[in-house]
Amino acid sequence: MRKLILAVALLAVTAVTVVATASSGAAGRQATKAAAVDQTLVNALARARVATAKYATDLNRAKADGYGIITKMIPDMGFHYMNPKITGFNPARPPILVYEKHAGTWQLGALEWVFTQKPKTPPLPGAKYGAFGAGCHYKDGSYVPAESQDSCPKTAPGSGAVFNFWHPNLITMHIWLWYPNPSGLYSGTNPLVHPFNAG
Repeated sequence: MRKLILAVALLAVTAVTVVATASSGAAGRQATKAAAVDQTLVNALARARVATAKYATDLNRAKADGYGIITKMIPDMGFHYMNPKITGFNPARPPILVYEKHAGTWQLGALEWVFTQKPKTPPLPGAKYGAFGAGCHYKDGSYVPAESQDSCPKTAPGSGAVFNFWHPNLITMHIWLWYPNPSGLYSGTNPLVHPFNAG
């Protein structure tokens, strides 16, 4: 009798396993199909993540490696830190790091690249772009819109910070690699960082 009970139990478990496997297999195939992405993008994001992991929660490390503040908190985006020595497009070397600040701690949210004109060939599959107007940047992260460097105040209004640089109108490309963004990987803004707007 005991052998019969074990055999029935084993048969029941096997049947449930077969049904579950069949169901999950179908669902798995649908999920895989829906989640399929370009391998070039996957590889680029992996390289970028490995390269910037050291900065994820360590703004001081980023500063030590040459990133300096260029904007204070831009709503639904973050504080921007740029390394002026990095040029061109390389997923493992972003020129701009976008940070979120909360209660004295810093969290890397996005990586950013800027171009003086829209690239003829997207640097990454599915790339989407934003824009940032011409303006003057100051050493404390102050920003003043200006059509030419001659129009830049010598020091930042309000803070008196020293002038840093001017740039023309720019095309921007964000990658929200370190903070989830329901608006999309390449979106310029992120509704989930809205609570950090106070800096």
